[in-house]
Parts: sequence; structure tokens; C-alpha cells
Amino acid sequence: MNWMYLFIVGVGGFLGAIARYTISRKMNNSGKAIPMGTLLANLAGAFLLGLLMGAGVDALLLLLLGTGFLGAFTTFSTLKLEMGSLWRKGNRREFLFYTVLTYVFGIALAFLGTICGALFL
Repeated sequence: MNWMYLFIVGVGGFLGAIARYTISRKMNNSGKAIPMGTLLANLAGAFLLGLLMGAGVDALLLLLLGTGFLGAFTTFSTLKLEMGSLWRKGNRREFLFYTVLTYVFGIALAFLGTICGALFL
């Protein structure tokens, strides 16, 4: 394991975590049942990771932005926690809407990002 790779992932992760925290603080307390900050971060991250993959960026940039930044920016564990919270509170419609938006649009945006990266970058 190369220490420079660990450092690059750590820097990207640090910045990604700060970005996600900032978005979540501003958008998740909007009074809506669906946590919009987490949804935005996960959907944007899916598109951007697809973009990086489609563009075929070099390994160091993929470590910094893909593994580091986007790995910390997106969150599977918070998504699951928020889905469980919606279910426990009886917000079944919001739970279903949030789940479908996250998975269907996440996959579609990752695919779209891959195409855009291959075509435009």
C-alpha cells in the first residue's frame, strides 16, 4: 500500500465529508419528511462518479475524487437510517418515494454520467 494513495483518499474524503455535512445541515431541516440533502448528495454523487468513470480519468484523480470525495460525499448508511426513520414514523408514502427516487434515479444518473463522461470529456 502506497502512503501517497492513502493521503489522496484522505484529502478527498475530508473534503467530501465537509461538503455532505454542509448540504445536509442546510437541506435536511427544511421541514419536509424526505431528507433532501441526503437525496441530493447521493444522486449528484452517482452522476459524478459515472462521469469520472466514463471519462476514464487517471488512477490518482479517481482515488481523490471517486474514492475519497464521492465516497464520503455519498452515504449508504445515512440513507438506510433515514429510510428506517421514515418507516418507523409511519411515513410509508415518503419512504417509498425516497427509496424509488434514490435507487432508480441513482442508477439512471450513474449511467447518464458514464455516457456524458465518454462523450464530452
